[in-house]
Amino acid sequence: MATYREEIDAKRILQTREICRDLPQACSDFLRHITLTTGTFTRLAYAIDLRTFVEYLHRERITFTDKNPRLWNGEDLARLTTQDLTAYTEYLTYYFRDEDQKDENGLPRATVNHDLSIKRKLCSIRSFYEYMFAAQMIPANITTLVPLPKIHEKPILRLSADEMQKMLSEAETGESLTKGQQRFQRITARRDYAILSLFLGTGIRVSECVGINISDLDMDENAFLVTRKGGNQVVLYFPDEVKDALNDYLEERNRIDTLPGHEDALFLSLQRRRMTQRAMEKLVKKYAAVAAPLKPRISPHKLRSTFATNLYNETGDIYLVADVLGHSSVDTTRRHYADMTDARRRMAAGYVHLSDRKPDSPGNTEDTQKTSDAENRKE
Repeated sequence: MATYREEIDAKRILQTREICRDLPQACSDFLRHITLTTGTFTRLAYAIDLRTFVEYLHRERITFTDKNPRLWNGEDLARLTTQDLTAYTEYLTYYFRDEDQKDENGLPRATVNHDLSIKRKLCSIRSFYEYMFAAQMIPANITTLVPLPKIHEKPILRLSADEMQKMLSEAETGESLTKGQQRFQRITARRDYAILSLFLGTGIRVSECVGINISDLDMDENAFLVTRKGGNQVVLYFPDEVKDALNDYLEERNRIDTLPGHEDALFLSLQRRRMTQRAMEKLVKKYAAVAAPLKPRISPHKLRSTFATNLYNETGDIYLVADVLGHSSVDTTRRHYADMTDARRRMAAGYVHLSDRKPDSPGNTEDTQKTSDAENRKE
């Protein structure tokens, strides 16, 4: 029987192939070229970005309207100009991806991209043209002449200690949820509490959490096997609070008669099948809306950042944090505890003195007052 990871990879491969059927042959060649160096999720993202780009050129740029995109060859793709790319950059800020998708008012649903998404889509086009240039399919790569958007660092959202406690409390009691939400919460309380505890107590990714099987758990060792990005498997450990939450949920989980193929899945939906990433993301947002109403963008990834910050605060060991999070670069880890820089700046101020006289500490205030009184009596 195929594992969850194998099933997801197979699904992505088929989605990628389906997209490529309407794209130039060079796109398929490019994706096959990077198969050994990328995962299925990355290749699917490339395919989606290439489809958006090709559809734009065929629909919006006169140079590319006279021929079916499936028939484009290197000579056709080499006609791309910097003006085409600049116009595409502007197009990405607001466009309609699928005319059949409607919003609540019955109008076509628009796609809005910000700087980071636009940069990623342009990088996909650059990589594609770099491949064609290296393969001598085009005489030059003009995509390097168009600058990428400048990304401005945004403060990383994370939960405070009080917000974490409130989120876990809501998962346990549901007292601040709507009546409709409470009906489901009564059924899923143990599951939801275990999921949030696992996110906050281990810092795993949502894709990793979805893929956990019952057979991956070792409750005696407070450990579980997790499949990282790229397919590598590692053993992670969880604190006793997470162990208690998992044990409570497992009592309930072992009584559920699952659908075929989902017998070993740890976290189940109400349909008795393995939970999806989207379902877990919605779960986190539901409880975060109550626990941290001023932080509307809380997601499983933000809980990961919360864990990273807490671990660094306790240990001061960035390499430990990087290892537990599964980061190959410490620079990636730094972004998870960016607020530490402010704390370090505050600490620096305490070491700087403008004279030889040190500030009074709370412990010597009384002694200072006595000395002052004695000097006054002498005078």
